Amino acid sequence: MERFGGAVRFVAAAAALICLLGACALTGAGPQAVGFGAGGRSVPSVVGLEGCEPAWVGAWHAAAEPAPTDPALAGRTLRMIVVPQATGSQVRVRVSNAYGTTPMTLGSVSVAWSDGAAGLVPDTLRPVAFAGHPDVVVAPGTEAVSDPVSVVAQAGRPLAVSMFLPVAPDVLTRHEVALQTSYLSVPGDASLVDDGAAFDTPVGSWMVLTGVDVLAPRPVNTVVAVGDSITDGVGARAGERWPDALARRLTATGGTAAMSVLNAGISRNQLLAGDAPLTRFDRDVTGASDVVLHIGTNDIAAGRGADEIIDGLVAFARHARAAGVRVVLTTITPSATGAHGTPAARATRDAVNAWVRVHGREHADGVADFAAAVHDPRDPTRLAAAFDSGDGLHLSAAGYRALADALDPGLLTGSPCLADQSPARVLVSGP
Repeated sequence: MERFGGAVRFVAAAAALICLLGACALTGAGPQAVGFGAGGRSVPSVVGLEGCEPAWVGAWHAAAEPAPTDPALAGRTLRMIVVPQATGSQVRVRVSNAYGTTPMTLGSVSVAWSDGAAGLVPDTLRPVAFAGHPDVVVAPGTEAVSDPVSVVAQAGRPLAVSMFLPVAPDVLTRHEVALQTSYLSVPGDASLVDDGAAFDTPVGSWMVLTGVDVLAPRPVNTVVAVGDSITDGVGARAGERWPDALARRLTATGGTAAMSVLNAGISRNQLLAGDAPLTRFDRDVTGASDVVLHIGTNDIAAGRGADEIIDGLVAFARHARAAGVRVVLTTITPSATGAHGTPAARATRDAVNAWVRVHGREHADGVADFAAAVHDPRDPTRLAAAFDSGDGLHLSAAGYRALADALDPGLLTGSPCLADQSPARVLVSGP
């Protein structure tokens, strides 16, 4: 009886959370309309905004990277901790076998509110199904998207997605630099266990999980930040990356400026080699309304010339705009470190940045001068001391905030359905 009461309290609290964020207004009369999703689940319906019905929104994303198989994962449970960037009444999770050469099997999967560590907030855990099944086999080179799950996601509040791996994938799809502690369990299926005691091994990477979508009361557009370790946030802590700062800025601006900001940065990424932004465009950007591309410092360190990098920026911008995605190009932030700071590297960076400032708008929908935002005014080839994480290349939290501040929200599409400030009425689905 106590557990049932706790579940009721969770649903009431979930409704309150959405309302506190301005996403809904629950009245005594209740909503005027109720929609139904897959499997007959009740979903929120918006009243009073033509064409702005509830919609699935990308709320969290991690760019996929390949990693060698880890036999220690077999027969254990991953508990991945993620922080959504949008609020909604249901969630879907995305699991990836992008680099595998054999099918990847997941046993039971669950989603819940994280308690801030390895445990879960009581009465929030829900099992996750895939096409109605409690397990899923993900074919090589593909991802799987779950059925809707009746868990409220709140922007900024961490979720825990737990996945039992009967067998270790032959090639692990992961995102190496998470800047977020997740957990691996002792042997056994602990995906449906609230207690965090079984999750005794902290991990600093996101594994298998690459996305979380939420069902928002009104459509919210998405901007994806694509880049290298500077977008990935190396040098900072969780919540301090420039896409995180941009998300807070757009939220603070409010109204139609608000968007969901997703991070598709990969440390060591290059514009012209490896898992380049253009080769991973379909996986990381497709479905978004906007993309901000900040990349090139690793290409410079690898000896690429300015003309090559400029051609790569043009090709990416052309592809994005052909796909109906609004694109913003940025200048390359300075560095005086190692191969990033040689005289030849400085000359290349200066040439690329000059082109972006003068000609970038001819190929993109906007330009953000990231280099000017963080360079040392006395020596523009270096980061300002306050913006340097200490290695001369990556930025401090203040430096990442400066990058976010350098991007004019007016360059982005925004979310037109948020123009009407009157509250939307929704019905929050139950357990």
